Parts: sequence; C-alpha cells; structure tokens
Amino acid sequence: MKPLIETIVSPLVDYPDDVEVTVEETDRKVRYHLTVHEDDVGKVIGKNGRIAKAVRTVVHAANSNTNKKVYVDIM
Repeated sequence: MKPLIETIVSPLVDYPDDVEVTVEETDRKVRYHLTVHEDDVGKVIGKNGRIAKAVRTVVHAANSNTNKKVYVDIM
C-alpha cells in the first residue's frame, strides 16, 4: 500500500523526493502518515479536500480484502 500512495502523490507535487509514507499498524487498523514538502501540502489536499479524499478512496478500495480499518493522514 505504501508504494501505491507514493505513486499517486509523487506526480502531484513539486518536490517528489520529499514524499514519505510511514505505516503504523495495530490489530484493527492501519494508519499511513503521508509527509510532503511544506509547499506541496495544498496540492496534496486539493480544493475542498478533493484530492485527499480521492487518495483515501483509492487506498480503501485497494485494501478491501482485509478486515482492518485504513486511515491516511497528511502531515
């Protein structure tokens, strides 16, 4: 899932080398922390959060085969 998030976000930002995804996993949930360059935060969130919502939707769909809740946090 980590490479999927990086693949989606990297073309959207001006500093693709600063895209970093860390994973925090527990029994019932998986939380992905997406960190980008401070100038790119608005591009990843998008107008009214549309891009962030789309990224979360794709990650949820890709992870539908497990019973864990999936969260994507943009730091």
